Amino acid sequence: MPLGKTLLIANPAARNGEGAQAARKAAELLRAVPGCDLEVALTRRAGHAGDLAAGAAGFQTVAVLGGDGAMHEAANGLMRLPRDERPALGAIPVGSGNDYAFSLGMAPRLDCAVSQLASAPVRWVDAGTCNGEFFVETLSFGLDAGIALDTMERRKRTGATGTALYMRSGLDQLLHHLDSRRIRARFSGMGDAAKPAAFWDQARSGDGSAEGDVILCAVQVGPTYGGGFHICPGARFDDGMLDVCIAHAPVGLLKAAFVFLRAKNGRHLSFREIEAFSARSLHLEFTEPLPVQIDGERLEATEFEIGVEPAALRVIAPSDAAFADAMTA
Repeated sequence: MPLGKTLLIANPAARNGEGAQAARKAAELLRAVPGCDLEVALTRRAGHAGDLAAGAAGFQTVAVLGGDGAMHEAANGLMRLPRDERPALGAIPVGSGNDYAFSLGMAPRLDCAVSQLASAPVRWVDAGTCNGEFFVETLSFGLDAGIALDTMERRKRTGATGTALYMRSGLDQLLHHLDSRRIRARFSGMGDAAKPAAFWDQARSGDGSAEGDVILCAVQVGPTYGGGFHICPGARFDDGMLDVCIAHAPVGLLKAAFVFLRAKNGRHLSFREIEAFSARSLHLEFTEPLPVQIDGERLEATEFEIGVEPAALRVIAPSDAAFADAMTA
């Protein structure tokens, strides 16, 4: 599909200030694409990408240059528009994690990513919802959310990026915040179980409710977070389902560290403390405040109403093969 009238939303602060230069280069490349009528908007504050996307009715394409935070904001902005007025959403990954862009098959090099935007098909994908806010990739609670939020703080302090930074945060959180959390959950529209365990058994045998102690709970639209950790390796963007991964307590420090390392390549599901399944909606209640992240951004609450809006967004994904591979990696 031709890009047509295109709004490039760029975060100049992305990747510790590299975003401004990347935006200039991306604009130059996009203006050379036949059929691309480009406008450029630089974000100036938190939430600005969402406001810009919400005002993009009449554009054919919204391309977002930045990381997962910018994609999160832009997607929420597009969701303010009527469904038939939402432009196609494209990602140019110039952030620190870029999980959403990479899960869609976008290349890390800027020139390659622009080339993909110019030639790739557009696909309808799902969006998750949590307490009225949309998420495109990940929502998590407990240890993994603590790691994601600590990673963000370390990035601001040190300028470090990538998987190595996430690993350092992960090991620090394991050493100092391997906390058990009491959770009450209710699941609706439960689908397949990649790894059934306690919550799956409770919910399926009763009214959909389950209760227990957990180290973490992740709810995914896409398969990864933390710069490529495949926490829900079977998650699909287009199946109308949410994938849930739970780590049950208790688990010792050494085993928790081993499970964490195995999750990089999605090989953590074999451990008995881990369960994974899909559902269309879930209600979670925690007995005390805990770390929560939504597409890498902090979320504060102890009760969460979570669902999925199928085929909510049109995204540009490079090819049939790359899209399918991203869903099942």
